[in-house]
Amino acid sequence: MISKTNKSILIFLVFAFAFFISNLLRSITATLSPVLTSEFNLTAGNLGLLAGGYFLGFSCMQIPLGFLLDKHGPKKIVSSFLIIAIIGTTSFALAQNFAGLLISRVFIGIGVSACMMGPLTGYRIWFADKYQQRANSWMLMVANIGFVFSTLPVQVLLPIIGWRWIFIGTTFLITISIFLILLFIPSWDHKIEKNENKLEGKLSEIWSNNFFKSLIPLGFFNYGGVYAIQTLWAGPWMVRVAGYSPLESATGLFWINFITLIGFFIWGYFLPKISKYGLSSFKLMKFGIPVSYLVLLSIVILGSKVGVFLLTIYILTSIVLSLSQPAVALSFPKHLAGKSLTSFNLIIFLGTFVTQWGIGLIIDLSQSFGKSEIASFQISFFVYLLCCIISYLYFILKNKNLVNE
Repeated sequence: MISKTNKSILIFLVFAFAFFISNLLRSITATLSPVLTSEFNLTAGNLGLLAGGYFLGFSCMQIPLGFLLDKHGPKKIVSSFLIIAIIGTTSFALAQNFAGLLISRVFIGIGVSACMMGPLTGYRIWFADKYQQRANSWMLMVANIGFVFSTLPVQVLLPIIGWRWIFIGTTFLITISIFLILLFIPSWDHKIEKNENKLEGKLSEIWSNNFFKSLIPLGFFNYGGVYAIQTLWAGPWMVRVAGYSPLESATGLFWINFITLIGFFIWGYFLPKISKYGLSSFKLMKFGIPVSYLVLLSIVILGSKVGVFLLTIYILTSIVLSLSQPAVALSFPKHLAGKSLTSFNLIIFLGTFVTQWGIGLIIDLSQSFGKSEIASFQISFFVYLLCCIISYLYFILKNKNLVNE
């Protein structure tokens, strides 16, 4: 376990840089949606599929990634996968049609698929248990730094260098990240895990765990859906429902992600202190998640009156969902850190892919039945809300033994 503070900070910062790039690429389609829609004549379904292509590639790698991380460690795996991300960003910059864009997005998703699970696997071994929630929350804070840079800064650069050169620039950043990881991240030491448990651990141990199973629908629809809205549909909502200009939408996305960034920083700072008062992850999720549903219901009802303020409140009130990842990791022994984290991440990002695409498909379907664009957005978000509520009820019922604790 790493105890020197300076070394721990350096490890965190190096991984944070890679994760920043990952999330910049994850959410950049929300800002670029107007120009890509115009240049490639995309429907709402096409746009949802394009953004979701990242999550498709990302989620497909999570199970094999768990085995690779437990065996070879974050240093070797994250740096190797980022080479695939370089291929993806370069090919996206050169794409001439929708198919080229989509395939490139899948490659980008594969390439950055280890950028959070790699660090979290390392933290599970290197950092003390009491700092797991903080490390997780501050990594999500870094995610929002990536989201912030994908908004207004990208919108400002767009007319100057164009979207293709923006992707060339990210290729350069990925290259720098690979060198930093190779220089500063510790090599993997299996002695810790082998001393604790001589068994490598089977994937079935994770997927048969009752607590893990209770989180599957919640991770798929609710957690995945929050990402779908934050990294894609918040932008089109502001433009096509609230009537924002592309620049106003990018500015709105900037503030959504900047405020969420601050929220994760504060959340991560206070979590270890909150846990001292007996407020478990389950209790915080039980009472916190329904608040986000009330906000989402308000968004659906108010429609065109909803802009950046309520969308930000929705993302902020959903922050309690972030407790599910460290809760999963701490539910299993350390030798299963990689497999448990990547298994849950698979659920989240498959959910993001399905939700991003599904919202777009419902919008297109509703319009084909004669509904207005605004009403179509409201219908799609309402269907998403129903899925979240059902997932939450399943989570509570599966953990009845924890309800009164």
